[in-house]
Amino acid sequence: MKSPAAGPAAVIGEEEKNGDQAWQKGAFARAIAAWETAARPLDQPDDQQRQARVLAKLGRAYQQLGQLEKARLTLEKARELAVAADDARQEAVILGCLGNLYQALGRQQEARQALQQGLQLAEGNGCHDVAAVIYNDWGNFLAAVKEYRQAAAAYRQCMQLARQSRQTLLLATAQVNYATAVSRQKRYQEAEKFLDQARETLAAVEDSHEQVYAWLHVGLVYADLRSALPGRRQELLAAANEALATGARIARRLGDWLAYSYARGYAGGLYETIHRDQEALELSRQAVLAAQRAGAPEALYRWQWQTARLLSRLGESDAAIDAYRRTIYTLESIRQELEACRGDSLSRYREVAGSICLELVDLLLRKAKMTANPEQRTALLMEAREIVELLRVYELRNYFKDDCVDAGRENRVALDALCQKTAVVYPIVLPDRTALLVSLPTGLKQYTLAVDNKTLFGEIRNFRRLLEKRTTREYLPHARNLYDFLIRPLEADLRAQKVATLVFVPSGALRTIPLAALHDGRQFLLAYYATAIVPGLNLTDPTPVGRQRMQVMVAGVTRGVQGFAPLPYVEDEVQAIAKICPSITLLDQDFAVGKFRESLREKHFNILHIASHGQFKGDVDQSFILAFDRKLTMADLDEYIGFLRFRSEPLDLLTLSACETAAGDDLAALGLAGVAVRAGARSALATLWHINDAATAELVGEFYRQLLHSSVSRAMALQRAQLKLLHDPRYEHPAYWAAFLLINSWL
Repeated sequence: MKSPAAGPAAVIGEEEKNGDQAWQKGAFARAIAAWETAARPLDQPDDQQRQARVLAKLGRAYQQLGQLEKARLTLEKARELAVAADDARQEAVILGCLGNLYQALGRQQEARQALQQGLQLAEGNGCHDVAAVIYNDWGNFLAAVKEYRQAAAAYRQCMQLARQSRQTLLLATAQVNYATAVSRQKRYQEAEKFLDQARETLAAVEDSHEQVYAWLHVGLVYADLRSALPGRRQELLAAANEALATGARIARRLGDWLAYSYARGYAGGLYETIHRDQEALELSRQAVLAAQRAGAPEALYRWQWQTARLLSRLGESDAAIDAYRRTIYTLESIRQELEACRGDSLSRYREVAGSICLELVDLLLRKAKMTANPEQRTALLMEAREIVELLRVYELRNYFKDDCVDAGRENRVALDALCQKTAVVYPIVLPDRTALLVSLPTGLKQYTLAVDNKTLFGEIRNFRRLLEKRTTREYLPHARNLYDFLIRPLEADLRAQKVATLVFVPSGALRTIPLAALHDGRQFLLAYYATAIVPGLNLTDPTPVGRQRMQVMVAGVTRGVQGFAPLPYVEDEVQAIAKICPSITLLDQDFAVGKFRESLREKHFNILHIASHGQFKGDVDQSFILAFDRKLTMADLDEYIGFLRFRSEPLDLLTLSACETAAGDDLAALGLAGVAVRAGARSALATLWHINDAATAELVGEFYRQLLHSSVSRAMALQRAQLKLLHDPRYEHPAYWAAFLLINSWL
């Protein structure tokens, strides 16, 4: 006789248990599959409570796999169900999960609020075991915002409640976290004491995924303490190694390959710090294999990078290059997933991506220099250039906090092949040297300078600081030194190939200076070449200005508004443009945000000229352009101007004639360089610092006059306008004319 088939409730209950077991082993994909089944609604009185419980587990699992938006929707739905079921305990659990998720998303205020609400609800309803968990999460939040004293107090509360509720694993976790918090306060002996306690506590805990990570955390904190307690380096190294090895053994028993990957990878990193490179390499390779087995690219790239660094240090450059290539491939495969994050985790990812790219470029350039075969050498240099392009994209994404640059990459054209009188210069600043990767009409060439980054950046800072002083020539020695560093090595080739335009793809501090003001001892670089800068060739639309349909929309502020000084010469600037080109004018109150937005949507034009105060800062959220009634942020520009990119003809030119960036603020200069990309414009003309209004009106008028000639490129138009000021005794100092930069398309 057959036993009756299990009912839906029984099946769902079994699936929830299956998910719990998979979670304990770190099999998150299996846990998700089981919990998705278990989360199905049933027509039962306690259905909302059950659904809320299962959805809370499901949200945590989604977060663990990096599916943050899915996790958010799931947890917020779970909270709605818990509230509807009047289940305060489950709501507190969910609020704790939401707090952790909001923190991962960079939504700090919401994270703080959710964790505090969860604590209040758990304690108010006597749920001490839930409160213990949330106190640990609250401590993690406080530690992340560097409030270490308060974090330590939260971990103490967690330890007390965890003992009462007999949550041994949570107790051990809080002990490790407390050790971390007090070590940040330089209470190193106390940190070691609590690490020792955590080891004893963990030894009594049943094997689980969470237990493995607690062991790994113990090992990492012991390793960190070595520099603070030099007299105990060997003992701490042994303790760190033992903790990581214990985590690895447990992970292997559980079949938790992701945790095993981290255990082996961290151990490899530990050996790397003590220069036991061969052992570190073996451990790193084990970590790579385990991450591949786990299907975890977010861990895989870390151990591929570690492997690449070690191979490079061991002198195996070809193998190192291959390892770096695999690392970048893995990074790109998870980029869109990671771009969903915000806050420190996203910035850290992009910072790491930049470091990986630069290390690979260093190796490629070294190998190219030693390669006799011209075809192989060119291939290596081409690959180095492509990696630099990728690095520039990472930098722009990081500054603008989104993927705004990717649309520009879809129309990739070999721009350096478009003009036979153009040289494209990539200065690549490395710790021990500076490389110039130059696309000449005859092909790619590498120049290597024995100038380290400290020396180069020191000259750049001094040059920029002194260049704005209109009454002195103190800038000149630095202008000459920078010419010797960046131009002198190329001079013979530039002249031999009759180059007329230099296009720079700068990074870091190089973005903060006008290269036209470099000096060879007789004349400025401006006298020899038209110049432009691009954030990256692959981000540039090479279409020349549409002169047959040339129409300018001019928006400006002349009066002193919102605490900013008047700009009386803006009216002259506007009138000068109107005499040269057909134009639409929005001046003062007509440049209110509402009217500006409406005009952008309704009027037809291919050049937008804004003459008003503007500031670019290291934080994109603090960068703005001043409209009459309020500040236009970069987000506003994206909304108001950005839609122009979807017209049949994008904006040819965006001119910002009264902007400024703080000297020495590399990120602010990056924002200025990226503004054309952000706005969907083919090119931008902008200023690094605010200059004399009369000089601006003179230069801008001449620029547009020159731009009318079909034989004159954007870069040449700017060169001629700057030369006009240089030859005017009133404005010959570069403080008047050098601030203007042409960004993106120079054609």
